[in-house]
Amino acid sequence: MPKTIIVSNRLPVKIKETDNNYELVPSEGGLATGLGTVYKQDGNIWIGWPGQVIEPEKTQQVTKELKELSLLPVYLTQEDISEFYEGFSNDVLWPVFHYYASTYTTYNPSHWEYYKSVNEKFKDVILENLEDGDTVWIHDYQLLLLPALIRQVRADVSIGFFLHIPFPSHEMFRLIPWRNELLEGMLGADLIGFHTFDDVRHFLSSVSRLLPVHISSNVILNGDRTVVVESFPMGIDDRKYAGLPQTDDVKEQALQIRDIFKNNKIILSVDRLDYSKGILQRLQAFELLLNDHPDYIGKVTLYMVVVPSRDTVASYAHLRDQIDKKVGNINARYRTIDWTPITYYYRSLPIEMLSALYSTAEVCLVNPMRDGMNLVSKEYVASRTDNDGVLILSEMAGASKELIDALVVNPNNVTQVKDAIIEALDMPLAEQQRRMTQMRQLVAKFNVRHWVQLFMERLYEVKLMQRSMQTRHVHSATAKSIINRYRSTSKRIIFLDYDGTLVGFKANVNQASPDAELYHLLTQLSADPHNQLVIISGRKHENLGDWFGDKNIYLVAEHGAWFKQQYMEWHKINGLSTSWKKDLYSIFEKYVDRTPGSFIEEKTYSLVWHYRKAESGLGELRANELMNTLKFLATDKGLQLLPGDKVVEVKNMEINKGKAALSLVEQGDYDFVMALGDDFTDEDLFRALPDNAITIKVGTGASLAKFYVRNPTEVRGLLTSLGESVPA
Repeated sequence: MPKTIIVSNRLPVKIKETDNNYELVPSEGGLATGLGTVYKQDGNIWIGWPGQVIEPEKTQQVTKELKELSLLPVYLTQEDISEFYEGFSNDVLWPVFHYYASTYTTYNPSHWEYYKSVNEKFKDVILENLEDGDTVWIHDYQLLLLPALIRQVRADVSIGFFLHIPFPSHEMFRLIPWRNELLEGMLGADLIGFHTFDDVRHFLSSVSRLLPVHISSNVILNGDRTVVVESFPMGIDDRKYAGLPQTDDVKEQALQIRDIFKNNKIILSVDRLDYSKGILQRLQAFELLLNDHPDYIGKVTLYMVVVPSRDTVASYAHLRDQIDKKVGNINARYRTIDWTPITYYYRSLPIEMLSALYSTAEVCLVNPMRDGMNLVSKEYVASRTDNDGVLILSEMAGASKELIDALVVNPNNVTQVKDAIIEALDMPLAEQQRRMTQMRQLVAKFNVRHWVQLFMERLYEVKLMQRSMQTRHVHSATAKSIINRYRSTSKRIIFLDYDGTLVGFKANVNQASPDAELYHLLTQLSADPHNQLVIISGRKHENLGDWFGDKNIYLVAEHGAWFKQQYMEWHKINGLSTSWKKDLYSIFEKYVDRTPGSFIEEKTYSLVWHYRKAESGLGELRANELMNTLKFLATDKGLQLLPGDKVVEVKNMEINKGKAALSLVEQGDYDFVMALGDDFTDEDLFRALPDNAITIKVGTGASLAKFYVRNPTEVRGLLTSLGESVPA
């Protein structure tokens, strides 16, 4: 039976060494909680590092104990941990992805080599346990190369990838020397998930600027495989956190907390030690509160829990010292005989103690400088079973996109954070309940079970989409069927677009001239007396005439404005107005002035704005603006607006490839009609041809064509096969 293989850097258990033995303790992390039920059912397994170096003589014992829990270990050496985890993962990826590249990043080539080798180790363990039909779900920034490594060996496997930290803007991401390799690694997945749409947008921006792939909306064409990129905001086990405050243990601890703090209002903050969490800024805001509003002295307490993390690393040890010093200064300055401003714990707390704090704290302050989701905010909301309490949430946390009824703040603005604390402390109960009720409903609906289900269903849909594309692709079986039909017919007409179909995309439109191979191929096809070969293009008639004027090929230029029968002169459609050009030309000129690298091409009955040399992103932005500007003007003047590959064209409505092709088809009793084209203008061609015509789009995406090929190379391969076949 097919299974799901979950893969993450760490397994969802902690290993404790006791009396020369190892003890397995469940982890309380968000990922471990979220996927805790998934890997324990239907033969599913979880692969990851056990969390510490295991002595070689003990690996067999640990492997056996883990396997009983459906867990499979990847063993790492101390060098692996230092170079791969502490080095590349946390000295390159973590600071860059959290916008601290200039402060904490070190680009050490040896870190990169270990990052690659550890991803290979994970790949080896996965492949040992991977069977036909299995699904692999890979998690987080430590394993960005893993999807492609698996794909190289098992091209058919279904792979999902989810990033649990923010993805940075292109300007930040491109600082990484190995940026392309990281993106290519991620694109080995079929579905790539992020917490927010901002992360999706940043990822697509980086891919479009750094890799030679085609992107349409949130779908990436990576070679011959489509990759879908979407946001899936992660939830929590809401039932668990809503139920804990009802247990006797948590109730008792909550009573103790309330007894200790008596009439004080508690402002709770819970974080892992990290420079991205905004802990120092939080302390500054609290200090500002006490300084500017002394009436709160003795009435509020900041209950701050900082969970130790990598404090052996110099930058983290320095941060811990700064926090210790700041807490000490505030407490020394404002403490009274019976009140301490900040209750500070530098350790992890049991979940029962956290639940007691969640259920008693009047305010929860979550102000990371940058965070993927931040599940603490959702845990607090789920724990407020009386629908009271106030959440203050950083706009830099992914959760702020969902929990819009929180008091959302800019964590860099300590005055705003201070003001939000005051608003939270003074908020009427009715307003608290209105906000908290909305947030609790959302946290309950979009819980972790919903997150898992949504991702896995979407991954299944993506695989179905890929398979449907494979059935439409002109692969060996389909090509053979077309060739057999070609051989069995005696009067054929073949329509061929030029740019993007017979030749690849060129940055300079004048560089896309035919090569010797193309001339030989077209000569071979046109030499067959049973064939009528038609090149039907948006190109100027002068271009096509220079290249093919002396060939046995019927030429249709400028989308059907000009015609040239073999060995005869050009003639054009008459009676069409061009007076509209002067009005639109001035508009086009404005966009040339505003878009370096763009230019205007004038044809007999059309104007074309090219932006293939413009900066990526800017050209697309200006093209959309131009389309919106021209939309109503073109309709009023009876013109057609054509978005193309790095072009925007306006032409007379009466001219299109479909009309031109249909006039030729109707002149002869053809028993074989085939058309190949790559862009929007070719859809008119596909639409106009008879139902029995073989229509083929070059490239993927929505099309009226019955089949598709990936690129001009495959077009030439198919045409070569036709030319070499012997007619019946």
